[in-house]
Amino acid sequence: MFTTLVRKELRAVILSPKFAATFAVLSVLLLLSVYIGIQEYREGVKQYETATNLSDQRILEQTSWHNLYDKGYRSVDPMQVFVSGLGYDVGRWSEVSADNSVKLRNSAYSDDPVFAVFRFVDFAFIVQVVFALFAILFTYDAVNGEREQGTLRMVFANAVPRTQYLVAKCVGTWLGLVVPVCIPILLSLLLVMMFKIPLTGADWSKVVLLVGISILYISLFIVMGVFISSLTRRSSSSFLLSLVVWVVLVLIIPRASVMAAGQVVHVPQRAEIEGQRDGYAQDRWTQFYADMEKRLLDNARIDEDQATIGDDEFDEEAMWARMKEEDAARKLVQTEIEEYEARLLEDWRHRKETQQKLGLSLSRFSPASAYQLAAMTLAGTDISMKPRYESALNQYRNEFNSYVEENQSESGQVGGVMIQIGCEEGVKVGTSRENDGLDLSGRPTFTPPAQPLSEVVQPVVTDVGLLAFGIMFSFVGAFVSFRRNDLR
Repeated sequence: MFTTLVRKELRAVILSPKFAATFAVLSVLLLLSVYIGIQEYREGVKQYETATNLSDQRILEQTSWHNLYDKGYRSVDPMQVFVSGLGYDVGRWSEVSADNSVKLRNSAYSDDPVFAVFRFVDFAFIVQVVFALFAILFTYDAVNGEREQGTLRMVFANAVPRTQYLVAKCVGTWLGLVVPVCIPILLSLLLVMMFKIPLTGADWSKVVLLVGISILYISLFIVMGVFISSLTRRSSSSFLLSLVVWVVLVLIIPRASVMAAGQVVHVPQRAEIEGQRDGYAQDRWTQFYADMEKRLLDNARIDEDQATIGDDEFDEEAMWARMKEEDAARKLVQTEIEEYEARLLEDWRHRKETQQKLGLSLSRFSPASAYQLAAMTLAGTDISMKPRYESALNQYRNEFNSYVEENQSESGQVGGVMIQIGCEEGVKVGTSRENDGLDLSGRPTFTPPAQPLSEVVQPVVTDVGLLAFGIMFSFVGAFVSFRRNDLR
């Protein structure tokens, strides 16, 4: 009897007039989203390679260690073909130098704001929004529709347990919706292989997990639709209730949770942090220049005293010693400013992390949010992408600055300006005793951070568990509601 009920539901879904249109729309959307994602990925790789080559060429052309800087670029992950996440919102490069802190700049949406208005529609978005809506449209009248047609009494004229009936409803609808959709999903994966997107073994594992979580998410809305259908007596009421539930779970809760977290945990704007840093830096530099002026006056008196006693020979070593002293004082001020900025950013990051954790925890009451977070985590385009890259850039910044300071000290370029006046040579201005090309052998290079598969899967387990719990809760609710309802 169970097989008969499953076949009945499967036949009802496939022979439904809305099935062909739904299948066609979903197929076109999936294939189109993956194709656009492939083109965006290839364009992003070209931009990344061009930018890194230009940066390497620029740094090789430098002739002075003073104010030497580099740029670190964020690489393009091939998983962005399926889940764009925050890939277009986070900046694509950061300057790496002793004077400026790490900050990712020039995101794709900041360069082209029109794309921020009409955001990118990817595989995850289609599953999250469109699939969930279609699942509800096929199940809102699963139980009460048969009651209105009178077929429910005919089914239970036989010895059919209510649990078996509900399970057959869910399984038949699941087979009718999920199995056909696997065809465009497989075609999308074939499209990825045809364009030779460099997916590694770990990436293919992530793709399989993404498809599995997507099926779990669709299953939740199928069972939820059966639950709502068994909760109401009329299909018109269940249709309106299903739409309200879809709007609340997919659109309202994810956004309201972020707003609520922002009200509970106050986080200052990044501009406020930068303003505090700039104010402190201005005070320290003002004090530094005042002290430097005092030292210059003292050195001038010493030179006058030496000239008075007849020792007016130019002492180059003494001049370089004074320049090294000034350079050491300047570096001390820079270190103090960096330490102050680090303390400000640490407090800001702590507040931001607390706010984000609260917002994400509240948003997980929505299965749509749980699915989106899991998909973004698998693709590496989640909220941790920016701090992950900034941490790697800060580590590279320390290595790069140490490399520059070491070579600057060995070459004698201390960052000062030296002016020489001669009868034959005239006025000569330089930044060092020598002005040869730089030897950049052994220069560190920035390596984009990589995430092992184990680190990606671990946080996804929580979201998968929430989706599984939602399925069980919806089925139990459907069973309890169905037992209390009259079959007439």
